[in-house]
Amino acid sequence: MQAVLIHETGGPDVLHYEEAERPEPGDGQVLIRVHAAAVNPTDWKSRRGLSEMRLPAVLGRDASGTVEVSRAEGFAEGEDVFGYVPGGGYAEFALASADTIANKPAALSHEQAAALPVAGMTAWQALFDRGGLTRGQTALIAGAAGGVGHLAVQFAKLAGARVIGTGSSRNRDFVLGLGADEYVDYTEQDVSQAVSGVDVAFDTVGGDTTESLVPTLREGGVLITIASAPPEEAARARGASAQLLVMSPSSEQLTRIAELVAGGEVRVEISEVLPLTDVQRAHELSESGHTRGKIVLTV
Repeated sequence: MQAVLIHETGGPDVLHYEEAERPEPGDGQVLIRVHAAAVNPTDWKSRRGLSEMRLPAVLGRDASGTVEVSRAEGFAEGEDVFGYVPGGGYAEFALASADTIANKPAALSHEQAAALPVAGMTAWQALFDRGGLTRGQTALIAGAAGGVGHLAVQFAKLAGARVIGTGSSRNRDFVLGLGADEYVDYTEQDVSQAVSGVDVAFDTVGGDTTESLVPTLREGGVLITIASAPPEEAARARGASAQLLVMSPSSEQLTRIAELVAGGEVRVEISEVLPLTDVQRAHELSESGHTRGKIVLTV
C-alpha cells in the first residue's frame, strides 16, 4: 500500500509518501480501506519528536473508510466506518479495534466523518466526563474556532450552557455563528479580567492562555486543558481544580457525535481538503495555529 511514513523526527520534510507493508488485522480488529484522514496537532507534535514513538511510523489517528477485512464482531466487510486508528491513518489501509470505531451514518461524507474522532471525543470528554457540564452552567472555550474548540462550543450550547468563546478578531462571527453567547478577542481583551463565574473552562490553546483561565473560574469550578500542564496550585488557591485530559476512544461517543452531525444539530467545519500526497502542506497549515476547524486528507 501507499502511506506517509516518517523515518526520523523533524520538520514537515520528514513526511514521505512511499510504499509500505499493508497491516493485517488480529482478533477484534478491522482493516479499513481509508478514504479520508484528518490532521491533529498531536500529529505534528509527534513528527517533531515531542512524544515517544517507534520509527518508522505512520501518523494520523482519525480515519473514515470502508471495512476491507473484519475480525471483529459488529463490523462486516463493505461497511463504512470511522474512528480512532492508533496504527496510523495517513495510508491506504489502517487498523482499528472494534471499540475505537463506529458505523458512519450515510448522511456524513468520509471527509466529515474523518474530522470527528479525536476532536469530537476530546471536546465531549472535557465538557461532560471531566467538567460535568449541565444546563444553566457557564462554559468558557479557549481556542473556540479550532478543530476541538468549534465542536466544544456546539456541544456546550446543546447541553443548555451559556457559552463564551475566545479567539482572534477574525473568528468572532464564526464562533458566535456556532451558538456562542459571548466572544472574547484575546488581542483586545484580557480574558482573566473580562470573564468571571465560569463553571467549566476548557483550554485548547496552552501556553500563557492556560494560566489566564484560572481567574475566570468560580469557586468549585474546573479547568480542563489538553495543551499544557494543568495549573493545579493556582486553581486550588481559588477553590477550583485544574486537570489534564488525555482522550480515551469510545465507540459509543463516536456514534452519538456522528448522530448529532448527521441530524444537523452540530456542524463540522473543514478548512482544507488536501490529497494525502500534500501532507507536508497540511502539517504546515496545522502547525501555524491559525486553522479554523479541521484539515482533512483524502486518500
